[in-house]
Amino acid sequence: MSAEIIPFDWGRMLLGDVPPLFLLEIVFRTTVIFGWLLLLLRFTGKRGLAQLSPLELAIVIGLGSAAGDPMFYPEVPLLHAMLVLALVVGMQSLMARLVIRSERVETFMEGVPVELVRDGVLSGDALHRANLSREDLFERLRAQGVRQLGEVQRAYFEQDGNLTVFTHDHDAPPGLPVVPPWDLEPPSPVAPGEMVTGPLACLGCGATRDNPEQQDAGALDRCACGSERFTRATTDPLAGSGDGAAARDGGGRGALAGRR
Repeated sequence: MSAEIIPFDWGRMLLGDVPPLFLLEIVFRTTVIFGWLLLLLRFTGKRGLAQLSPLELAIVIGLGSAAGDPMFYPEVPLLHAMLVLALVVGMQSLMARLVIRSERVETFMEGVPVELVRDGVLSGDALHRANLSREDLFERLRAQGVRQLGEVQRAYFEQDGNLTVFTHDHDAPPGLPVVPPWDLEPPSPVAPGEMVTGPLACLGCGATRDNPEQQDAGALDRCACGSERFTRATTDPLAGSGDGAAARDGGGRGALAGRR
């Protein structure tokens, strides 16, 4: 059984049972752990950090851990916790100033924006660097009202984990549909032996190609991304009639005509 605790024992509350020199060890321990935490958070990726920077998340974790224990654990001295809190806030202020003054420090701490989409075409390497899957990107695009990749001029994965999208104001070219969600209804790929005409979109990167004349889908050249699978490009995959449906169904009518 632990020794009886004497309430308001100022020696225990402030210093505990350790010598005053132990405060220097706390400075060293806090500096090492805070630096290590920043490094680990930097490499978790923007997706894991949501809208907090590594520095902001590190100070939240550091302050929460340092402030919680001394509130109800009598064996944790107040002076030790107060020193840790002061060190965490001080290091946060120092790092914030370094981020403002040094572009190298800012790049290391915050990272740089990543271009995921250019002119309706996905970058597989950029998705890998951003630690995002294609479905993750499509989900974020749908949240901004994008229906097909042809609408997207540029899409940037920002330093804070948000997605910035620039779309065509009007008359967007046809592209790879991102709605409905592929988990519910994936685009129908054109199959070898099927006669196709009109715009096609690569199922790998979304790059489009135009086929003004009927062509066997099995004779299509491989996409630059390496994919051999294509689907019919569309201006609006949700349109029940009009230009979107015409763009989507034009290839289908050509295929039917080729089979007759």
